[in-house]
Amino acid sequence: MLKFFFSPQSCALASHIALEEAGADYEAVRVDFSKNEQRGAAYLKINPKGRVPALATDRGVLTETPAILFFIAQTHPAAKLAPLEDPFDLGRLQAFNAYLCSTVHVAHAHRMRGYRWADDPAAIDEMKRKVPQTVGDCFALIEAEMFEGPFVMGDAFTIADPYLFTLATWLEGDGVDPARFPKILAHRTRMAARPAVAKVWALHQ
Repeated sequence: MLKFFFSPQSCALASHIALEEAGADYEAVRVDFSKNEQRGAAYLKINPKGRVPALATDRGVLTETPAILFFIAQTHPAAKLAPLEDPFDLGRLQAFNAYLCSTVHVAHAHRMRGYRWADDPAAIDEMKRKVPQTVGDCFALIEAEMFEGPFVMGDAFTIADPYLFTLATWLEGDGVDPARFPKILAHRTRMAARPAVAKVWALHQ
């Protein structure tokens, strides 16, 4: 059985949804950030990065959302969560998830974790001030150029969809009006209605 480590209202939501959509046999383990459990010795043995998500498998622990999502898709091919038979489409899917991870999530993190990049309080405040613009610009690009609809890759639901959904749920907190992005907002609504998403969402509140 897989063991999945998550914290509510984190990017772990994406992988958690994918596990449910895949019909995976897994145990979900909540890591309580309010008690700083992610920095405790027990969890650091699992993930020395002190972050979530982490997925313990029979071969070791995987971290980082894009890697975990792809592992789920590869190990549950019947769920058809990625175009595994098409190298180019698979590359496009990986490129989308890489953008969410390396650019969109980083822009979001500037709102509450500017200390990762600067020590000067004024610099941290400036990063925070700019978040509505930087995050908004990211979603504008996704809306105009990257999202095919009704799902990220077109007609097929893939591992990109729970990842986009997760980051889209942060828009209001980042000071961005989701109404600016009708396709993404419709996708967020469509995703929320899926049984797997509703089940996992309840655990992340």
